[in-house]
Amino acid sequence: MSSSFVDADALVRAAVESFNAGDSAAAERHCRAALQADAAHVGAAGVLGLALHEQQRHAEAEAVFLDLAARFPQEPEYWCSIGTARRGQRHFDEALAAYAHAAQLGANTADFYYNVGLTHLDRHDLEAARAVLERAAEQAPQDGEIRLHHAQACHDCLQAERALAALEGWESWEGCSADTWARLAQLLLNLGEVPQALQALQRSAQEPELDAATLLSHARVLERINKIDEASRLLEQAAAASGASGVSDELTALQGQLAQRRGEHPLAVERYQQALRGVTDAALRHFQLFPLARSLESLERQDEAYATLQEAHASQAAYIELTAPTASLRGAPALLVTQHGCDPADVARWDHSTAPSQADSPIFIVGFPRSGTTLLELTLDAHPQLVSMDEQVFVQNALDELAARGAQYPDRLAIDATQVAEVREHYWQRVRRKVQLAPGQRLVDKNPLNILRLPAMMRLFPHARFVFIVRHPCDVLLSCHMQHFRAPDFALLCGDLQRLATGYSRCIDYWYAQSAILQPAQYELRYESFVADFETQTRSLLAFLGLPWDDSVLLPAASARKKAYISTPSYSQVVQPVNARSVGRWQAYAPHFEPALPVLAPHLARWGYSGSPDENSR
Repeated sequence: MSSSFVDADALVRAAVESFNAGDSAAAERHCRAALQADAAHVGAAGVLGLALHEQQRHAEAEAVFLDLAARFPQEPEYWCSIGTARRGQRHFDEALAAYAHAAQLGANTADFYYNVGLTHLDRHDLEAARAVLERAAEQAPQDGEIRLHHAQACHDCLQAERALAALEGWESWEGCSADTWARLAQLLLNLGEVPQALQALQRSAQEPELDAATLLSHARVLERINKIDEASRLLEQAAAASGASGVSDELTALQGQLAQRRGEHPLAVERYQQALRGVTDAALRHFQLFPLARSLESLERQDEAYATLQEAHASQAAYIELTAPTASLRGAPALLVTQHGCDPADVARWDHSTAPSQADSPIFIVGFPRSGTTLLELTLDAHPQLVSMDEQVFVQNALDELAARGAQYPDRLAIDATQVAEVREHYWQRVRRKVQLAPGQRLVDKNPLNILRLPAMMRLFPHARFVFIVRHPCDVLLSCHMQHFRAPDFALLCGDLQRLATGYSRCIDYWYAQSAILQPAQYELRYESFVADFETQTRSLLAFLGLPWDDSVLLPAASARKKAYISTPSYSQVVQPVNARSVGRWQAYAPHFEPALPVLAPHLARWGYSGSPDENSR
């Protein structure tokens, strides 16, 4: 064995030590020295490629691994590294081709599937990423980084239950950095698991020094639970921490969000516009454009706000085309369910022998999204005899179970009462995973889109009480149009005011048509009256629900702060005192509503609202 070969081995060992210590530049120097001593040293070339990749010099890393792959054509590891280097250059199709070749050579480890999954995430193919990351997680169930990415992909695919299942046992994950725990906290919070989110955040905070990305995640969690001052302080620390330059655009965007929360809209506009300058992908700009439009409106720059909204919706449509191509091809939902109502003859055959009483049934809050349902929910939640559970899809889950037992929604629901009782018990099992009802307490189930599920709710809980909240249709539509909704179908519906008006009209007509057949015990609450004469309206509502008066209901903002996390877009508004600031908001955008007004005319007439911006909005 030559002395030069021995020297090369020693240099490679030094390179590995440097690399493991986080000094990739030193690792590179050792490897290059080793290759000078022995140009064919495989270990030196392999560590050099890793060191170059760690320094973001992906093209150079690719060249190193291509050379190794040429020398060892049957070794899948080198093709895996080629794929990863290409992913770093954002050459995603070429990266997937390299991974496919590695798979042909036998690559099937957790790390292999993890890197393929990350490539799909980078190219916004969320469903493919979820499926591949699931395979990685199955092979490495204790690897926290892999498990977190899998759960995040499930969440991004709007599969919340799958995401929660993917996070089971997270407390025992291994090898998690402070950043991993912080990102886990964000995901748990987005899934409504507040205690677990705070526990994960606490684990992250135990590290002695946190980099900018980790502090940024901490600040996001605190903003989301309405701890604005603490979030602002953490953001200042993040801006001065190591790695701040790598997340500068994200820091700037969160600065804008916090400025907006404090009512500092000139600063918010400045920060959002600054963050947008760093977003070169048109499909990603909507994340900043929607909040920018809100601050522009607050500054009474409505023309700019509306133009910004149009760009935001175009950007989101491009994003949906990438991330949810099937939804993009379907386009905005036609709400076909509204074409099929209950069959009175079928309703007459419903067997309610197992149905619970009014006192043992939920109180359902419905209304088109952005009608004020969250404010109403928190008002009722403040009452000691009521408990709400944030917005859940448990009625839809029950509807799916009814269908699995042979029911056809909505016109064939006269299935056996025993089967209905089973579905009802599964509903309560889901509820119990979210909230615990003390003896004498009743559940408040709020989901605006349950407006399309009245037959299912009445089949399960025929004695339930319903609160249907209405608001000026133009204010509802404007609020939806300005909102950044995650669900692709609903986001596409909200992208055009006339299209949205048609969807809105179908939903409202459906509610009234089904109510006429099913005759639910319902209270119709007018949003404008609710915020203008809050105590009187709340007293009347509690009387309808058969509940005694309690002064706590006059402070829904306090109830919101106690809940810590609110999943709906209203989370930043409902912590404020009840006010009428948003009444008549649409009038500043009246010209844009002209095509939609003929569609809305029957509803304006039904509720006595004006469609003219020159008159009072009521």
